[in-house]
Amino acid sequence: MNTKFRKNSDEEAELDVTPFMNLMIVLVPVMLITMTFTQITVHEIKLPDLTQSESSAEENPPKLEVLLSTEGIKVFYPSNVQISDIPLRDAGEGQAYDFEQLSLVLQEVKNQLGDKRDLLLLSEKDVDYQSLVFAMDAVKSYQAVVAASVVEVELFPEVSLADASVK
Repeated sequence: MNTKFRKNSDEEAELDVTPFMNLMIVLVPVMLITMTFTQITVHEIKLPDLTQSESSAEENPPKLEVLLSTEGIKVFYPSNVQISDIPLRDAGEGQAYDFEQLSLVLQEVKNQLGDKRDLLLLSEKDVDYQSLVFAMDAVKSYQAVVAASVVEVELFPEVSLADASVK
C-alpha cells in the first residue's frame, strides 16, 4: 500500500494592507478638501407682547423703524419722522438694496440714541426673503477693526418684524 501522507498546512496567508492604507492616505484628504461646509445662522426675532394694554403702549419709548420697500430703504425715528431715505443702487443684474449705507445710518443713530437695543423691521409684500435676511444682518451688528483685528459691534440686536401694509 502506497500511502501518502499529506501535511496539512495550517499557515494562514499574510494579509497585505499596505495598498489599502495608501488609498486611505490619499482618499481622506481629498474628501475633506472637496466637502462643502455649511453654516447655519439663526436669527432671533422679538415678538410683540400680546398682553400689552393701550395705556402701556403710550408709555413705551419711541420706536426706531426700518422700512424695506420696492423703492429702497427708509429709516424712521420716532415712528412718523423719516430720518433717512436710501434708494436702490444699481447692481450687475438689476437694482439691489444698499445695506452698507443702511449700516452707516444705523451707526449714526446708535451714536445718538446710546443704549437703545430694539428695532422694528417693516417690509412690503414684494420684498424677497433674502433681502429681509440681509437687512436683519445689517441692523443687528457691523464689523469694525479694533487693534488690528475685525470684531462684531452690536447695533440693534432685538429685531421685531412687521408687515408694512398693516402700519
